Amino acid sequence: MVLLQERSQAPSRITLQTLEIAPDTTTIRSLDWDRDRFDIEFELQNGTTYNSFILRGDKTALIDTSHQKFRTLYIDALKGAIDLFTLDYLIVSHTEPDHSGLIADVLALAPQVTVVGAKVAIQFLENMVHRPFQSRVVKQGDRLDLGKGRELEFISAPNLHWPDTIFTYDAKTQTLFTCDAFGMHYCDDHVFDEVPQILEADFKTYYDCLMGPNARSVLAAIKRMEPLTIETIATGHGPLLKHHRANWVNCYREWSAAQASSEPIVSVFYCEGYGYSHHLAQQISLGIAKTGVEVELIDLSDIDRQDVLDLVNTAAGIAIGMPSQEDAVAQTNLSTILAAAHSKQAIGFFESGGSHDEPLYPLRNKFREVGVTELFPPILLKEPPTVALDQLCEEAGTDLGQWLTRDRAVKQMKSLDTDLDRALGRLSGGLYIITARKGTPENEIASAMLASWVTQASLSPLGVAIAVAKDRAIEALLHCGDRFVLNVLEEDNYQPLMRHFLKRFPPGADRFAGIKTYDASNGSPILADALAYMECEVTSRMDCGDHWVIYSSVQAGRVAKAQGVTAVHHRKVGNHY
Repeated sequence: MVLLQERSQAPSRITLQTLEIAPDTTTIRSLDWDRDRFDIEFELQNGTTYNSFILRGDKTALIDTSHQKFRTLYIDALKGAIDLFTLDYLIVSHTEPDHSGLIADVLALAPQVTVVGAKVAIQFLENMVHRPFQSRVVKQGDRLDLGKGRELEFISAPNLHWPDTIFTYDAKTQTLFTCDAFGMHYCDDHVFDEVPQILEADFKTYYDCLMGPNARSVLAAIKRMEPLTIETIATGHGPLLKHHRANWVNCYREWSAAQASSEPIVSVFYCEGYGYSHHLAQQISLGIAKTGVEVELIDLSDIDRQDVLDLVNTAAGIAIGMPSQEDAVAQTNLSTILAAAHSKQAIGFFESGGSHDEPLYPLRNKFREVGVTELFPPILLKEPPTVALDQLCEEAGTDLGQWLTRDRAVKQMKSLDTDLDRALGRLSGGLYIITARKGTPENEIASAMLASWVTQASLSPLGVAIAVAKDRAIEALLHCGDRFVLNVLEEDNYQPLMRHFLKRFPPGADRFAGIKTYDASNGSPILADALAYMECEVTSRMDCGDHWVIYSSVQAGRVAKAQGVTAVHHRKVGNHY
């Protein structure tokens, strides 16, 4: 075993570790000792590592690269480990930047390389590296022969925790390369998991933040791993799992089984590369995800029938984009979905906008005969997607997700301690309508919501803070830089407006139909019957569990009735509005 270590002179301590972990198998470990946060997801206690691997046969393969901050150290180490002109393959486990950040650099130095990855990964890379490259798309069960008895097998593991994830299995060394799965943010010179006690907390935190939300995908990946004889799990972060590998996998299995049994999931079926199917599926999935429901996107044209059965059997909800009538694989899988669907499931349909869409309404009638509950009207496509259509799709997904979580919402209302619940309910607030509009007159979206969690938050600059539930439709119009109007309701004149905006609007409905409005200078609607209004611009957002707290600067305002009094919302309980 050879250990090479080089220390950076940068203020933040980064080091590199290169060593043999198995015959003809080298790891390059980029150790980020002082990193204290990863993306926005969680705080780090012990730094992190980014693990890359070199596999040699008659041909040479590199599995993943590293973070851009390691560019000089990593490229120097890679050049020291292999002759880049002899590198044949670059296997991309997934395209998250912390693992793919130096792919462009590798391709510049080794243009002969064939990039190997899932179809989605190759598509992502084409938009990332901005240079032509040779590629090979792989899926579940595909193999790559490196020679000298070394054949790699690929395992599809979507949503762990990116949609394009694959595992790579090397039967010769019995090593499974899993990238993010089974990893942890932990920085140490020890390459393997010799002392599990010091790793357990970081292992669990990592699972909860990155893998737990996709518990069913974790279980599906573990099921695909079961036929393999595994000696080492070579992760993309933290130590490699060898000494206590079975225990770590069992933790994933138990945690995921517990979570999957209690949480609903929606399977969104679409056809990659056909019409606007993928685009619309993503918008629907975005709406579903806002409700906290797990969602999986599945390409009808590129999935085995048994996998379709597994997905439908576990799904509480299904959304189907119409495939091409000429796509034999998609048609077979569509029949499989119909055969497996049952009356306790929710469903929705959308057109793909290709030239030979499966007719939507006859298919819809077949599912109605099964007894499934249709959660949103069929989404029809008469022209290329607009922002209004995107909004309709997102709201349709949100409706589906809210229906699936209705029991959870009722349970939550009853969950707080009675005394605490009543005490919290004594916090009162005014009654306001938030209105927003963006886009051009020809292609615009607008929304509104009744709000009571509003407060002035600063004097200089003048600012307000508003709590907005994550599954509210207007949330998509309240990102940094967006503008809106805060309309203040009047004590003796709030009932008509409150009743109107409390209605449940179908996806894409005009929330201002029948309401007198005029435009603010920022383009958003001002309610003519409001007591006062303020024109605001979002400057920051804070994640507060099931709500966003949105801080906004106030740029203009006016009071319509000088003697008017703001309507007040008095609650009796504190765990729902």
